Amino acid sequence: MSVIDLKLLQETKTLERCPFPIPAGWFFVDYSKNLAPGEVRNVFLLDQEWVLFRGEGEEGKAGLSDPFCPHLGAHLGHGGKVVGDNIRCTFHHWQFNPEGWCKDVPYAKIMPPVCKKQPILRTLPVIEKWGMIWCWYHPQAEAPQWELPSIPELESDDYIEPRTGHWEVNTAVQEVAENGVDFAHLKFLHGEPEIPPATTEFKGHEIFTDMKNGYIKGHQCGPGLAIFRFDHEGVVATMVSYSVPYTREQTKMNMSFTHFKYPEGTKEAMVAQHLVNHMVGEADGEESAGFESVDFIVWNNKKYRPNPLLCDGDGPILQYRKWFKQFYPGNEENPNL
Repeated sequence: MSVIDLKLLQETKTLERCPFPIPAGWFFVDYSKNLAPGEVRNVFLLDQEWVLFRGEGEEGKAGLSDPFCPHLGAHLGHGGKVVGDNIRCTFHHWQFNPEGWCKDVPYAKIMPPVCKKQPILRTLPVIEKWGMIWCWYHPQAEAPQWELPSIPELESDDYIEPRTGHWEVNTAVQEVAENGVDFAHLKFLHGEPEIPPATTEFKGHEIFTDMKNGYIKGHQCGPGLAIFRFDHEGVVATMVSYSVPYTREQTKMNMSFTHFKYPEGTKEAMVAQHLVNHMVGEADGEESAGFESVDFIVWNNKKYRPNPLLCDGDGPILQYRKWFKQFYPGNEENPNL
């Protein structure tokens, strides 16, 4: 009788659901239209509370700051006010710009010398693109290491107004994105007729995938953005996914679905709409299941195995995990990730 490896059989007792820190990268905060000029709002994402604000006027700049004033610790999101593009603390009216520099201490004859040397309030770099507010997060507050790509479908009036969806899932953002290279689950979980042939290229902070010889082309840009284009006989529909970690164990999934403005009633328009419906598991005459009905069952209840048992049909799972470690600065050699 062969010897049983009890460690393997009992490993689940020591496994964690989500052993990951918050990754570095660009992350979606909100839609630009939802933040009014002069507004101050408390938001929770990236495993902490932040203060989101917008400068006064139509061109007011958006900012995302740590909640607590570096002076005496008052919460900027409770009583704080926007002055110009600055956030002003209610306690003593110190003002900070969206980059975290102290711009005014109204009663000080001499400001603390450090105020001239560096930002003194932790803020995240913020840009607005595609009608969305994006922030750059890095655990050591390092500057952005790449730019967000161009997405023509969200930048041109030639495409329909995107249909959007939002879902909260109880797992880490890495686990959600891993599905993009887990090609086998498309057959066994989603009901696709076969495991699609696929190729994957890992390149810096990006991943490029090609499934079914061009039927689905994916482009993941860091941990917080992925674009998938579905092509059927030259008609293309696009899904843009922009997930953000709320905590280490909860992710908010956000998606936009769009396609070219084909003339109403044409075959192209009907095919494009069918492709969008296919993405969300609502296509007529198809038995495949959308992620909301099946993936959530897995994500909400699974544990992460850092040393999974894999076989030849599983896709580039290990390569993906090695790629993702670059977004955990200081943890690249952590064997539990």
